[in-house]
Amino acid sequence: MKKIFILLAAGLFSMGVSAQTTTYKMRVLKTDGTEVFYQTADVQQVDFIEEEEQQQQEEPTIKVFLSGDNPNKDGQCRVQTDRYTGPDGQCFLNYPSQLSNDPNVKHGVIIWGPGGGEKPGNYPNMINRLVSHGFVVLELKESPGSGDPAIAAINWLEKENGNPSSKFYNKLIMDRVGCAGHSMGGLESEQAWLRDSRVYTACLNNSGDLNRSAMGKMKDGKPIAIVYGEAGMERPNAEGDYNNGVSCPACLIMLTGGPDQGEGGYGHGSGPWTGHAATCAWMRWHIGHESFRKDDFTTPNGEFISGYISGAQGKWSGKYKNWENWEEK
Repeated sequence: MKKIFILLAAGLFSMGVSAQTTTYKMRVLKTDGTEVFYQTADVQQVDFIEEEEQQQQEEPTIKVFLSGDNPNKDGQCRVQTDRYTGPDGQCFLNYPSQLSNDPNVKHGVIIWGPGGGEKPGNYPNMINRLVSHGFVVLELKESPGSGDPAIAAINWLEKENGNPSSKFYNKLIMDRVGCAGHSMGGLESEQAWLRDSRVYTACLNNSGDLNRSAMGKMKDGKPIAIVYGEAGMERPNAEGDYNNGVSCPACLIMLTGGPDQGEGGYGHGSGPWTGHAATCAWMRWHIGHESFRKDDFTTPNGEFISGYISGAQGKWSGKYKNWENWEEK
């Protein structure tokens, strides 16, 4: 009959086996059911050594290239524009003249939709503000309000980002895109936000769904904002869209106390020409990961809820909802 000792940790030599006249064997029972025997006289030491797990190299965290820190002023980036380009050869592509050379620091992307009858190049306040802060902004030729041109623009930029011959090669963040636009361009932005998973957020300017129900169709928590004028013709649609069954985190931001220029205050063009700081701050928050800007949009004393409009007369008058349990993705 075999005498078998089950030896643990340092137990082998504490038994004094070298003083025994009987020869013992040490059995090692493997997980596959087989066993291995060793003569104790041949074993000098038994150690239990934890196998080092192979260290997996963590992928570097990609940071968003941002310039400046004040959305009420232009950043430090000079604006470069490529005209008549994009998926249909009719878009304007605006970007910082000096793109990031750091592979771990890339540029956020914003698709801008012009209003009905407007063309790319007609929104210098908004475009210069966004690009000077480090964003790459593609202005659509037109905004039918379907989301198709915006999605085609994202596809085109995604190809540029993957093309070694392009100046944008591996410099763009394409899985977290922002969409914004004026009037019909706002509807274009909203539809791209609803339809394309790459579009993380939208900021409508002087716009709102004509049926006042699109915003309520978003169920996965992507944030959205509407910036509009107190006297703009878009006001009923903007407020109706915001109020109709919305469960995603949303903000409704109105410019008030504006000059009477035929509309009785801030009107249909107020978002891109006077309120562009709100869109810039919104994109720095959601595309640029500047989480501290949440207070500017979701607290009673937040800048874009009750603050004064920088560089112009009047105040912001904002509303917000569904931010209580929201976490930035």
